[in-house]
This record gives sequence, structure tokens and C-alpha cells, in this order.
Amino acid sequence: MHQRLVPGFVTDTRMETDTRIVTFANGVVVHELIVDIDDTARRVAYAVVGGSMAPKHHHASMQVLAGSEGRSRFLWTIDVTPDELAGPIGEMADQGVRIMQETLRAAPVPTDR
Repeated sequence: MHQRLVPGFVTDTRMETDTRIVTFANGVVVHELIVDIDDTARRVAYAVVGGSMAPKHHHASMQVLAGSEGRSRFLWTIDVTPDELAGPIGEMADQGVRIMQETLRAAPVPTDR
């Protein structure tokens, strides 16, 4: 993730059993319990269970959906409490999505389609 999808926004990721440790450029570190990976649905679900910004409750999923004209749609759903963390987490998600878009737009298009 930190090398191919959101470079500069996420500076490091590593797995410890079923938990992904994610370090962001702003210094925030989160421990994400991987809840489900569904290759067929192109979906991953996770919950933040620890780290420097661990909310009372956090569950999220990311899914890539088929779009029109050979394009894809990215759906990122985040549920979080307390409400006071929705703003900061939403801002980080918005920044992450912008960097994903930039990264994917700059990537070479495969020719073996």
C-alpha cells in the first residue's frame, strides 16, 4: 500500500498475524484487524483496533466495483465512533483517495487486456 497505492501518504505497512500496522506520513499509526478479504467481490474489510488514533469503534470496507466504459469505481465505507473522530478520519480518507487517484492515473495501462 505505501509503495504502490498511496506513496507519501502511508509511509509503512506491515503484517502481524491478522493485523496490519499502518504508519501515515502525519505520524498516526493504526492497527487494522483484517476482518475479510474477498477476491471475487474485490473487497477488503477491516477494523481499527489499536494505535495512536484508535477510536471507540471503527469498521471499514474498501471495494472496487465495475464501472462504465471499462472503468472502475472505488467504494470506501467507514463507520466510526465517537462522532468527534469522523471529521479527522474523513479528512484522512479524502486525502488518501486523492493520492490513490493520482497514483492510478500515473500508472502505465496494461497492454495485455
